[in-house]
Amino acid sequence: MGKLTPIIGLEIHIELATKSKMFCACPADHFANKPNTQVCPVCLGLPGALPCTNKEAVLDVIKFGLSFGSKVNRFSKFDRKHYFYPDLPKSYQISQYDLPLCVGGNFEDKRIRRVHLEEDTGKLVHETVDGQKSSLIDFNRSSVPLMEMVTEPDFRDTESTLSFLKEVQLIARYLKISNADMEKGSMRLEANVSLSPDGSLPDYKVELKNINSFRFLEKAIKAEISRQEEILSKGGKVEPETRGYDEIKQTTYLQRSKEEAKDYRYFPEPDLPPIRLTDDEIEKIKNSLPELPKGKRARFAKDYTLSADYTEILISEINRSNYFEEAVRLGRERSLSARMIADLMINKKLDVEFPEPAGLIKKVVELMSVEYAGQGDTDVAIAEVLGENQKAVNDYKNGKGEVVGFLIGMVQKKLKGKGNPQTIREKLLEGLQK
Repeated sequence: MGKLTPIIGLEIHIELATKSKMFCACPADHFANKPNTQVCPVCLGLPGALPCTNKEAVLDVIKFGLSFGSKVNRFSKFDRKHYFYPDLPKSYQISQYDLPLCVGGNFEDKRIRRVHLEEDTGKLVHETVDGQKSSLIDFNRSSVPLMEMVTEPDFRDTESTLSFLKEVQLIARYLKISNADMEKGSMRLEANVSLSPDGSLPDYKVELKNINSFRFLEKAIKAEISRQEEILSKGGKVEPETRGYDEIKQTTYLQRSKEEAKDYRYFPEPDLPPIRLTDDEIEKIKNSLPELPKGKRARFAKDYTLSADYTEILISEINRSNYFEEAVRLGRERSLSARMIADLMINKKLDVEFPEPAGLIKKVVELMSVEYAGQGDTDVAIAEVLGENQKAVNDYKNGKGEVVGFLIGMVQKKLKGKGNPQTIREKLLEGLQK
């Protein structure tokens, strides 16, 4: 049997950080709160209770879709998705089916199928007390706004899959629509996995359900690929299923047979009016978007001539990237380079020590004025040299120890011959090893 190509598609669920739930006024921030204290007749699905759409959640989904180049539907609606599970009090979920808020879009070469809005379910809590197992239900999470992105099956390996997912998480944070914290369950991952002998789309897919970390997803995908390879190598047929991942056994396990759309008996939600948007409203939302990570990467590389590693570290948190840019602006007045400031933030953690950029700049200026007047500012000179000589730093990391002599010479040049060679060498090696 020839080499099989993995075909992977993603379904990504992100809880939105709105103040209230999707269809009622209960608080949406449910994490670690006392069970069943943030509920009302609407999110408990009691008879006669009527939902009301959360406008903020709708706008958040549109922002997210536009960030990936999606088309926003001018006319959209909610639908009832029917299935029975203990954590679903109404026995149906209000979701979107044929007219989601956003369709299409892409990130680099990965296509987006849709981005839609729905309500989250309650949460099952499994306990064992005095040897007796029981399952309890916490409805605090019930009806929290939940955004779902569905991709096309464009992924062929775990590396590109995880890279895309980390970008999705980062964009959600840049838009400030969610912290997308997987440890708290506000970002949950599902992957559809199948294997193809020729790269074409197979007639089956296996869904890996509710994975709550990048590491687990990577392991789950690899385990599922191995399982399918074994079945196909023996001439067997892989059944379309929903499977979970067992961390201890490092294998996937059957949860249930894979459902199809017809199994959910979708029909339009009769208690909610459809959503209508004008071109002007969509354009206004589009114009409100902040600079996104992709654009910031390109600008940092161009404007500040930073290495890709430094750029990625700085943009990984929007507040940190803003801090860096403000520090650079203040540092220009003192002839401090952007690369030196980046190095002091990344290797010396001075942005942690000084919460305000002005404090960092003041500290650097003090060091320079005191040290250069005497035996020389070894720390600052080393930071500058490391920031300005990324190729030499990378060569050292790749085992070329001879570059140390070159870097020592560069530091001594900055110190105008005033530094202690042994001290310079020790501190330089310390900086390189960080």
